[in-house]
Amino acid sequence: MIPAREALARLRDGHKRFVSSLRDGQPLGDRRIELTKEQWPFAIVLGCSDSRVPAEIVFDQGLGDLFVIRVAGNIVAPSQVGSVEFAAARFGTRLVVVMGHTQCGAILATLEEVQRPAEKQSPNLHSIVSRVRPSVETLLKSGVRADSPELVDQAVRANIRASVDHLRHGSDILEELRRNEDLRVVGAEYSLADGSVDFFYDDDK
Repeated sequence: MIPAREALARLRDGHKRFVSSLRDGQPLGDRRIELTKEQWPFAIVLGCSDSRVPAEIVFDQGLGDLFVIRVAGNIVAPSQVGSVEFAAARFGTRLVVVMGHTQCGAILATLEEVQRPAEKQSPNLHSIVSRVRPSVETLLKSGVRADSPELVDQAVRANIRASVDHLRHGSDILEELRRNEDLRVVGAEYSLADGSVDFFYDDDK
């Protein structure tokens, strides 16, 4: 079992290699054979489905290193909670990273919906927007102007915090692991502009 602090350090190191355009890996064939019997991912990443933000590449990790869950808007619904619980309990993974990104389409869609409700919206898309909406509405109620250029940036981070808090406090299994076995849940934002990741919402802060 890799402690959460060490797992986070590995992600940071891998991300530095990614930003520096360096790679660190082993022949995939050898690694694939090693993983046929078992897997021990050192981090769980709940990220957005956006094609520009693949966690394995962003953190320069290979086969078997990350347990990645991707959904538009990096929202936390029951299936995502269950996936995190599964990996944490089954594989002993002690770090969970919720990673959103700048200019997230799900956030933009939610802002549009809050300000100009759509007449027709699929119930499936609505299920995503409805989970992002509380974070956005809280921002608007706090006085952030709807036409402010900072609104999208703040909404992205508010949504990440909401997902992190849901995982920290919305699951008895994860709460117990946090309390007794040093499970750590952190929030991070990926910048589409420069490729950097900011771990801005951490258990230790």
